Amino acid sequence: MEKLFDLWQHSGLSQMSWGAGAMIAVGLLLLYLAIRKGFEPLLLVPIGFGTILVNIPGANFDVAPIYNALGHMEQPGGLLYYIYHVGIETGIFPLLIFMGVGAMTDFGPMLANPRTLFLGAAAQFGIFATVMGAIGLSYFGVLDFSIKDAASIGIIGGADGPTAIYVSSLLSPDLLGAIAVAAYSYMALVPIIQPPIIKLLTTKKERQIKMEQLRTVSTKEKIVFPLALLLLVALLLPTAAPLLGMFCLGNLMRECGVVTRLSDTAQNALINTVTIFLGLGVGSKMSADKFLNAETLGILLLGVLAFCIGTASGVLMAKMMNKLGKHPINPLIGSAGVSAVPMAARVSNRMGLQENPHNHLLMHAMGPNVAGVIGSAVAAGVMISLVGG
Repeated sequence: MEKLFDLWQHSGLSQMSWGAGAMIAVGLLLLYLAIRKGFEPLLLVPIGFGTILVNIPGANFDVAPIYNALGHMEQPGGLLYYIYHVGIETGIFPLLIFMGVGAMTDFGPMLANPRTLFLGAAAQFGIFATVMGAIGLSYFGVLDFSIKDAASIGIIGGADGPTAIYVSSLLSPDLLGAIAVAAYSYMALVPIIQPPIIKLLTTKKERQIKMEQLRTVSTKEKIVFPLALLLLVALLLPTAAPLLGMFCLGNLMRECGVVTRLSDTAQNALINTVTIFLGLGVGSKMSADKFLNAETLGILLLGVLAFCIGTASGVLMAKMMNKLGKHPINPLIGSAGVSAVPMAARVSNRMGLQENPHNHLLMHAMGPNVAGVIGSAVAAGVMISLVGG
């Protein structure tokens, strides 16, 4: 009986706390949303599974290795500990994801209509507005967020999961789980969040605007642009160079035409492999003590606010450009300035077709969509420069 009692004492059931049980339920919920509802399954499946693993009592998936006084390892660390510290704490996984995204990105629509850069830039206003909101909540004693926490939360407004993970891993690693879940959840909810905001800010006539056909962009332009972008940003804002550097490398491999095998690997095998470990690493930060608190609720609320402000800013920028310019821009594509690629562009196109069955806006919307990726990386560099010290 004594042996049976010892076995029970070491079982997960005997060590289960209400917090661990709640987080396992959260992990199952994420799996349900990913599998049944199709919400960002590529990330939410490994994140949800990682959440379950890290909250199993006694499994020690996230424990650090133990060393003796001589520096020799007495007990190895858990699997999720190594995944997080090797890939996320160092920033390697988000950067590799950015390289894969760059290899899948076509700058053509943005280069064909450079004005869409302003739409992508305007959509980043949600990031900075949310930073001020987080600081305000701390100032009035509602929640306790540091300036680094506020910067990490604000980046959710860029609707770019890898960027949010990269910034929070550098500035606020304890908030990584909540920030990553908020970022990817709201990216999945783009078709639900954006349409009401767009309709509130635009008229039916504006939504029916037909845009001119895009010009053909030469291969030379597509090769030169990522190089010019990297050099310009790296010289002015070196902290943004890691993200944009990997993004531009992936895009250059796509466009130069001489490393097709490398481009294909970055777009498929590499990004898929890294995505699995990135999700598990994020899940490792979703233990009960880090996730079940008032700050997590504040992050979720501020995240959706950032997303809404970013969407509205892009739409309003398009309306302002119509007042000042000769060539009309359909304000629907302004909402694609948030860098949820390509989902935000598809939402713009679908709404355009609903107003006018002959109004195809997808390629036009890809311009601000890609510009939003650049804008969120630049905003991340600004945040790291301002508060990272």
